Amino acid sequence: MATRSTAVLATGSASTAKLFVAALAFTGAYVGFSAYDTANSAAQPTQTITLSARAVPITAPASYEAAPATAGRVSVSPQKSEAGCVKTYAARTVVVNPAPDRTVLYGWKLSRWNPGTNTWDAYLVDYAGFAGSQETVAWQPRLTGNPGWYRVELTVDGAKTVKSRRFQVSC
Repeated sequence: MATRSTAVLATGSASTAKLFVAALAFTGAYVGFSAYDTANSAAQPTQTITLSARAVPITAPASYEAAPATAGRVSVSPQKSEAGCVKTYAARTVVVNPAPDRTVLYGWKLSRWNPGTNTWDAYLVDYAGFAGSQETVAWQPRLTGNPGWYRVELTVDGAKTVKSRRFQVSC
């Protein structure tokens, strides 16, 4: 009976030893993989960027401020500046209705220049209309904290779009 017990203990010890060695190998592989993964995810050196701002006056040609409203031309002039970077502009023109007995619809669009895509993107829009032969129409877009280059576009049903000169808004 002693021989049989010794054989069972020896077999059990061998299995335990094999299981222990396998566990050590698995743990070593896991620790090695974790160390490799951590080494790859080390933070890259940071680059410090310093931003600065300066006050730049609003540039709108003097002819815009005194320009009378005329058909085919949109004039834009700065109106008032409020606290912070809040600016109001007045855009105006004359719209001639080709069919005075019907209502003519028109739409204003304030577009902002996007230097990343080199395109004018719609920033604000407004729609209106009137009945009659002609009317001086005006719009007062208000910009809040978004400096850049802008222009005003007026689209009248049945006519081509009229665009103002670009103007710069700064804070």
